Amino acid sequence: MTPQLGLIIVGDEILSGKRADKHMPKVIELLSARGLSLSYADYVGDQPARITATLQRAFEAGDVVFSCGGIGATPDDHTRQCAARALGRDLVLHPEAEALIRERMQDVAREQGVPYEAERPDNVHRLNMGMFPVGAQIIPNPYNKIPGFRCQGPGGGAVHFVPGFPVMAWPMIEWVLDHYYADYFNRAPQTEQSVVVYGAMEAALTPLMERIEKTHPDVRVFSLPSVDHPQYGRHIELGVKGPAASVPPAWQDLKDGLHEFGANCGPELVRNL
Repeated sequence: MTPQLGLIIVGDEILSGKRADKHMPKVIELLSARGLSLSYADYVGDQPARITATLQRAFEAGDVVFSCGGIGATPDDHTRQCAARALGRDLVLHPEAEALIRERMQDVAREQGVPYEAERPDNVHRLNMGMFPVGAQIIPNPYNKIPGFRCQGPGGGAVHFVPGFPVMAWPMIEWVLDHYYADYFNRAPQTEQSVVVYGAMEAALTPLMERIEKTHPDVRVFSLPSVDHPQYGRHIELGVKGPAASVPPAWQDLKDGLHEFGANCGPELVRNL
């Protein structure tokens, strides 16, 4: 079975509105291009207890989860430490991460035309970015070589930790998908069919929606009401989504039910998920 796919966004700057989250729409795009879909997303500020609890749930769920943000080495970066606590493991300097971080520091020194001083306090501090829970595997960072990491949990899934910077996070997430999860790509094509229903109330259509879900347990019915759409005015987008093979009969039943109801229907929409 294709695993559930989750996303965790860490950072006070997202919750305070200082920065808008760009990760979720991009992750949805990356997954969709591979025939996958996002099951859930969690947003959490820079509070260690909350981050730890969120990661504990992720590790225990057996899902494939991406965590963006908080893996640096400043006082407001807690994700590495919280991951270790959530797993009950020690933080250790990962040898591959250490080599990559030292390589990055040498590159910077060369670019600046100064000698690389391995024992300089700020360079020693930078090695904290390679302190990962015991058993972690690195995730390469093509932007500046400072790696992320991947940990498997007791539930059989894994959480993949990448920086909060989109320029780093997005190619790292793509690498994880292509490196670890290619076997799941396009395994269970999903589709969605819907119709614009003018002037209808959700409460009046609920019995039809419930009947469709009961008759076709593989699909989900959805309704998206709008009261002031510039083109359609007050309407509901009513539809079904699920496995490509299961949607057509459910869609036909839904259309038949709307016809019996006397609904005023507009454009029909099809979307491959």
